[in-house]
Amino acid sequence: MAEGDGLTMNNLLSEVQGALDKFKLEDEGTGGPGDYYSPYANLEKAAVLQEARCFHDPTAVRESPRKCCTVIAQLLHLTNTGQYMNSAEATEVFFGVTKLFMSDDASLRRMVYLFIKEVAETCDPDDVIIVTSSLTKDMTCDVDLYRANALRVLARIVDAAMLGAIERYVKQALVDSSGQVSSAALVSATHLFERNEESAAIVKRWISETTEATSSPNEMVQFHAMQLLYQIKKHDRLGMQKLVTQFSQRNTLRSPLALVLLVRYTAKLLTDEVAEGRQSGSFQNGTNFSRAGYAFLEASLRHKSEMVVYEAAKSICSLPGIEPQELSPAVNVLQIFLSSPKPAVRFAAIKTVSQVAVNHPRMVSKCNEDLEALIADANRSIATLAITTLLKTGSENSVDRLLKQISVFLSEIPDEYKVTIVKSIQRLCLTYPAKHRVLVGFLSNFLREEGGFDFKRSIVNSIVSLMKQVPETTEGSLLHLCEFIEDCEFTMLSTQILHLLGELGPSTSAPARYIRFIYNRVILENSAVRAAAVGALSKFAARCPSLRSSILTLLKRSLGDEDDETRDRASVAVSVLKDAMEEFPYLAPAEDADPDEEPVPDEPQAGDPAAFVLLQGLPMSFDRLERSIRAYVKAPAAMDSPEQLTLSTLPIVEEYEEPESAVDEGDDIGADPALAAAVSGKEKEKKEVVDPAAAVYAIPELAALGRVFRSSPPTALSEEEAEYVVTCVKHVLPEHIILQFPIQNTLEDQRLVNCTVTVEGDSECFEVAGEVAAESIKYGETVNAFTVISRIPDAPLSPCNFECVLNFGVVQVDPKSGEDESDPFEEEYPLEELEIATSDFMAKVSVPDFRSSWEMVGNANEVLEKFALQFKKQEDAVAAVIDFLGMQPCDGTGHIKPGEGGKKPHMLHLSGVFVGGTNVLARAQVAAQGDASGVLLKIAVRSDDPDVSRMVADCIR
Repeated sequence: MAEGDGLTMNNLLSEVQGALDKFKLEDEGTGGPGDYYSPYANLEKAAVLQEARCFHDPTAVRESPRKCCTVIAQLLHLTNTGQYMNSAEATEVFFGVTKLFMSDDASLRRMVYLFIKEVAETCDPDDVIIVTSSLTKDMTCDVDLYRANALRVLARIVDAAMLGAIERYVKQALVDSSGQVSSAALVSATHLFERNEESAAIVKRWISETTEATSSPNEMVQFHAMQLLYQIKKHDRLGMQKLVTQFSQRNTLRSPLALVLLVRYTAKLLTDEVAEGRQSGSFQNGTNFSRAGYAFLEASLRHKSEMVVYEAAKSICSLPGIEPQELSPAVNVLQIFLSSPKPAVRFAAIKTVSQVAVNHPRMVSKCNEDLEALIADANRSIATLAITTLLKTGSENSVDRLLKQISVFLSEIPDEYKVTIVKSIQRLCLTYPAKHRVLVGFLSNFLREEGGFDFKRSIVNSIVSLMKQVPETTEGSLLHLCEFIEDCEFTMLSTQILHLLGELGPSTSAPARYIRFIYNRVILENSAVRAAAVGALSKFAARCPSLRSSILTLLKRSLGDEDDETRDRASVAVSVLKDAMEEFPYLAPAEDADPDEEPVPDEPQAGDPAAFVLLQGLPMSFDRLERSIRAYVKAPAAMDSPEQLTLSTLPIVEEYEEPESAVDEGDDIGADPALAAAVSGKEKEKKEVVDPAAAVYAIPELAALGRVFRSSPPTALSEEEAEYVVTCVKHVLPEHIILQFPIQNTLEDQRLVNCTVTVEGDSECFEVAGEVAAESIKYGETVNAFTVISRIPDAPLSPCNFECVLNFGVVQVDPKSGEDESDPFEEEYPLEELEIATSDFMAKVSVPDFRSSWEMVGNANEVLEKFALQFKKQEDAVAAVIDFLGMQPCDGTGHIKPGEGGKKPHMLHLSGVFVGGTNVLARAQVAAQGDASGVLLKIAVRSDDPDVSRMVADCIR
């Protein structure tokens, strides 16, 4: 480009250098260059406001527009740095700025527009209206720059009433021949549409002009017109389908940005078709719109603009339930982009390919050669994504070659990229379990390399997860972890690995091999690690009687440790082990014993004190213990009770479920929450659980009924949009059920008085005993009403439904003043039926060790049943069984692993406590029938009460 043809890089550098020279100071003494300074440094608001008085001088405005520009810039700087003007100052300055419209200087006029937009919200609305006449005049002038900026400013300051007055001018601007004016009008209309419903209603009348603007030769106008059309029609499904079909078939859009929007709108509509059940299976054989929409996306893959092509490929790859043959064209395009000379295009392509590889690894495998070439890419983000994608798509035979390439790459990248690759290697091990030795060995090698805590934590995290999911890796992984803690500089990882060794090491084939590694930590490490090592040694001795004498000798050396925690742990372990060895001495097998005889298991005997003290955990977690004690204290007269406080007398507290979050597979550290928190480095934020029974205890008449056993989640008895929103919380007591009805009044002109909920039902085990009314409910308030239901003695529990009716008095009120305008008159409002099921009497309480608890209860009161459930998916059946029984899943059996649904029977372990304190355990096998006719359920329920076992089994329906 020639020097005079336009803006070149040399011209730009000259402009920047000239701007810098304006603020350069020369050192007069030496003649050398001085320091740069900012013209906005050390500004004082009072001085700037004084300078702003020049706006009132017509001569200064005409002759010194640059000075006025500088003052406006200083005012804006003060506002943006927190030195706000008060209302009087803003109004005075605002009036001064309005007088600058008399100047014809283009730069000053643009600064005026900018200032009005920024300050309009802080000024009195009545003052802002004064400037609209000047802006309207500019909007109808011949200078495109003024017209466009005046439209943008008016969109910020007008309300719906003023918008109606200037509507004619805006509609003309939408189809103006100047792209600058038309684009400004479209953007302003978009902002007005989002402001309030009144303005949106006016903007909707401009749809014909907006549609006409899509035919503009200016690409940016087409883009903004498509944005506005979507805003107007986004809640009209048929209108959006018509819009997309119209523009995709006419082929009138020339703007790549507008076509990108059209591709996105098409993809969203196709996704909605699937979500709402109108489309299933192949898009090419679906509804008319599905076929046309997919055809447009596929055609967009051949557009000349890379932007449009990539957006179409990304949209096709993100369609839910897309068939592999429909995905192939998009993958082919992305494969071409992988070899693009532009880093941004390569990164976008590899990112999308990586996402496709999660669900369609075979489709991406044809890109493996291109992906391997990207491993050496200069951009580390692209190289990392290439490796993680190859780990998803690679075959079992290519694992060794991939690991060789990765080993060179890992030493050259930062830790945050290494963490991503480690998690991908973990997933690869789950895909090919036969390669576990190679993959775990690869991960363990990098444990001994240089790296930060996050990197080492991620490797330990992955190895521990693999031990749980691929049991064959356990012994080899423990040895790798033992070697790691020999030189581990992170105390947290060392202590948690020692804890893991104490849990898993004694159950391996040769537990003695780990003793040396653990005892080295007692000798060489800091106090926290020494204490953890003593605890691990104690668990080995408790679990393996053959090792007790040797471990006892080692533990005695820690009795004089300088750390209190280490010394105390050693003292307790030594004392308990001595008693256990005296009471249950270990008899080693004779040297001449017959090798064909089954050896005596190296396990503690029943009643072994060491196993009880060192291995038996608390019957509940510390979190549940804290919540249980808090619930005990809050109960009426709890502290005055002569009853001895023991673990068995504490109130039952349920396991509360937190919202599921997307947890990576690498974050699974087995069943130990302490280990999970420490290894992941993410301490879960502790959320305070509000006691739902507090509302019951606040009313003396209800508190006198006793302590609440459990409270159910709220059940909706009316629509959320209804005039009166009512929910129900069931508080279960040993002899009563208290129904709490939170009632919300959504009518502004009413006040509800004496509100009760009448409950009626034909039940043989329940009867209504009384009601507590909500005295007054104002607009927007939620107040509780209560109904008490008594259990009929000796009547067996059975599910029953109750009809509910809201009875209340209505007082008409003045919405503005809130004063009553009438006497109350009686009204009724029917509600949904309320079900009281057997599961309402079951508290979700987990057990530390389900297997041992199951064997301890025994089969004396066991109930076995078999059911055929009408569910198409095994996952749905598992969720329904948990819901029917109202019990807590144990050992991670509450969910089926992704990809395993229907392949094999799923064993579900459940535990809970029935009202009255009866512990209940259940084992359920959920198997999908091969003929797709449903799901087969086999369930066994055990408890100490045969009637409870039968009631729980009968919950399945």
